Amino acid sequence: MSNKDKELSIRVIELVGGESNVNDVYHCATRLRFTLKDHTKANEQALKNTAGVITVVKSGGQFQVVIGNNVSKVYEGIMEHTNLQDGGSKTDTKENAEKTGIFGKTVDLISSVFSPLLSALAGAGLLKGLVVLSVALGWLDDTSGTYLILNAASSSVFTFLPIFLAVTAARKFKANMNVSLAIAGALVFPTISAAFNSGQTYDFLGIPIVLVMYTSTVFPILLAVWVQSHIEKWFNSIIHQSIRNILVPMLSLLIVVPLTILAFGPIGNSVSQGLASGFTSLMQFSPMLAGAVTGGFWQVIVIFGLHWAFLPITLNNLATIGYDLMRPMLTAAVLAQAGALLAVMLKTRNSQLKTLSGSATITAIFGITEPGIYGVTLRLKKPFIYACISAAIGGAIIGVGGGRAVAYSLPSLLAFPTYVTTGFASVVIGVSVSFVLAFLLTLLLGFKDLEATVEEPQTETSGQEKQAIEPNESRLNKEIIVSPLKGSVQLLEDLPDPAFSSGAMGQGLVIEPTDGILVSPINGVVTTVFPTGHALGLTTDSGMELLIHIGVNTVKLKGQFFEKKVKEGDRVSCGQLLVEFDAEQIRTAGYITATSVIVTNSANYLDVLKTTEQEVKQGDYLMSAVV
Repeated sequence: MSNKDKELSIRVIELVGGESNVNDVYHCATRLRFTLKDHTKANEQALKNTAGVITVVKSGGQFQVVIGNNVSKVYEGIMEHTNLQDGGSKTDTKENAEKTGIFGKTVDLISSVFSPLLSALAGAGLLKGLVVLSVALGWLDDTSGTYLILNAASSSVFTFLPIFLAVTAARKFKANMNVSLAIAGALVFPTISAAFNSGQTYDFLGIPIVLVMYTSTVFPILLAVWVQSHIEKWFNSIIHQSIRNILVPMLSLLIVVPLTILAFGPIGNSVSQGLASGFTSLMQFSPMLAGAVTGGFWQVIVIFGLHWAFLPITLNNLATIGYDLMRPMLTAAVLAQAGALLAVMLKTRNSQLKTLSGSATITAIFGITEPGIYGVTLRLKKPFIYACISAAIGGAIIGVGGGRAVAYSLPSLLAFPTYVTTGFASVVIGVSVSFVLAFLLTLLLGFKDLEATVEEPQTETSGQEKQAIEPNESRLNKEIIVSPLKGSVQLLEDLPDPAFSSGAMGQGLVIEPTDGILVSPINGVVTTVFPTGHALGLTTDSGMELLIHIGVNTVKLKGQFFEKKVKEGDRVSCGQLLVEFDAEQIRTAGYITATSVIVTNSANYLDVLKTTEQEVKQGDYLMSAVV
């Protein structure tokens, strides 16, 4: 993990309201998915302006920070620098639970349970597709030892899916993971599977058993672990701690395993069969309509982060009928975005947009569309619409042709080996049409381009010359920032705090204060006031965003020695008192008082010019952001 990833992880946690505001956090392929206690404490705009963050999405009760392909490294940094649980869930507040709603809870449950398994599912699915393709082409004999091993490697995660889900579900429901694994193991135990295959009838204490094949199933184990978590909680409250570690697991197994086989298995099996037959019925009613709707609206669903709700349907289809009709249609939607992105790259005159489109095209081809959607197509509007139209047409072609997947995979170019079965030709045609049509529509019909960027020749200008340029003497528009403190000026890169000194949070300066009077350096609005009073955010009327952070690691003081004079939403004028703090007491406590003044959306400006004075007082010129 690089220093940049560490700095970004620290920045993200700070801007979502701090560790204390986080109930739960995990990640999927591109997003950090937070369940926050109070969404109003999160600084959404500052997060969007943070380097390394693509965008922020609030959906399904979650606060989603879209990072892109590097999300796992940022998540690793969060786990390293906080006390948050890896893959776990903290008790949700009643207020937040009420706000989330049933659908939001369902999406949160599915995404948090399945997202840790995504890489294993995708990798095994791709291998499964290659094995199937090799057998179909005669490269591999399905009676050979090579096939035996490769088939086991590619099928294990799907065959024993209840065991994998037991781990993630136990984390989500805060159940004993080892007991959850024992429950899942009982469901896929060889004698249970053999009893199902034998066709014989059995009973449990006189109660007839409706046997189900539990391998590859999803819903029975989720129901079982949910019940287990409640049973354990109750037994832990009434059983003495001296025997709790033995009796609670025993009683949980004694109750949950029979209950699952007698009730949850048949119920879950009915749900599975219903979902599979429902989608099959839709396909039978109108394959063209099903394909068009699935392909055309898939990326809209992705925008809101709700696509996880469809993953159980795919896995269920593979388990119950042996194939899935949805995956190829989704691939049309993904490749349509890639086609639109490629056209934007060729057509735009904006150098930054050209670079972003090029990298996002490659990423989309391999299944990750969020960077391209948020950074390019949705931002330009028309390319996104063209891609959705093209995906609908491609999806309709795939639907009519009966394209299907025989194993799970991320919708992408790499998924094609899993489509080598009935309707493969329609998948090739449908996906190709989606890509090419989105490319041509975007290239020929065009879009409103962002203003072209022109690289100016760089000339050496001394700090004194820069400072001498007053706003009324410059042809450039500038926003002046005066000093909020009295003290000595230092370079930001010399601050012993990599989150700031690296420049990842923006350009700025540091002031070592001689007193504890912090005043506003601009006219604007207070957008953030940290509860501890050690930092606050300001925004001017023109949109410039400032972060003022008093000291290094002073958050650990928990507000001691700080007195806030403003609150979030207050309008302030230049020179107005913001915070009073006891600099000497802070230093005596062992903390640095050097205060950072940072333009957090520096990327929106041509440059941030800084004073060359070594000493300043409140109201003196400090910096100017040049537009």
